[in-house]
Amino acid sequence: MTIHEFFHGWTANRCGDPTARLQGRLTLNPLAHIDIMGALCFVFAGFGWGKPVPINPNNFRTPRRDNMIVSFAGPASNFISAFLFGMAFQLLRNIPLPSNLSMMIFNLLITVIVVNLSLAFFNMIPIFPLDGSHILEGLLPYRLSVRYKEIERYGPFILLGLIVMGNFTGVSIISLVLGPPIKYFLRLFSGLS
Repeated sequence: MTIHEFFHGWTANRCGDPTARLQGRLTLNPLAHIDIMGALCFVFAGFGWGKPVPINPNNFRTPRRDNMIVSFAGPASNFISAFLFGMAFQLLRNIPLPSNLSMMIFNLLITVIVVNLSLAFFNMIPIFPLDGSHILEGLLPYRLSVRYKEIERYGPFILLGLIVMGNFTGVSIISLVLGPPIKYFLRLFSGLS
């Protein structure tokens, strides 16, 4: 989440909005990005969130386009991180290490790859407040984007409903949709078949 939020702020700063930088959020220090409620939910409910980086689209040079770019920066950073950790996994697989150490390192790297891929794909879901909603809003023709923005207040309830429904029924719609691309890129990046 730290990488994700940092790149939102870094990209916003590059697009003309210094808000995150001025508030000390343009950092890779995880403490700056922890949301207490999100962290507690992650520990006790299996899902959570970080503190969103503050962004003021009024500062962007091209607000509609730049908001899309800033929104895409977070998931893209997770996807690139997954790729880099996958490369590290493949390199380390060819180095002889003690079996206990290699298992620990490989399990850690696989976990980091899966978490980054999960964050990347989950955040691309076009339901507010996820990044995918801002990207879709920017891609839609202006009139449709205005209508789409009108229903964004229901987004958190829809998202929470999907998560809770999956927990109660044992069939997660989100996992059914996101599972295949996550598994595909895990195999691709790690070299595991």
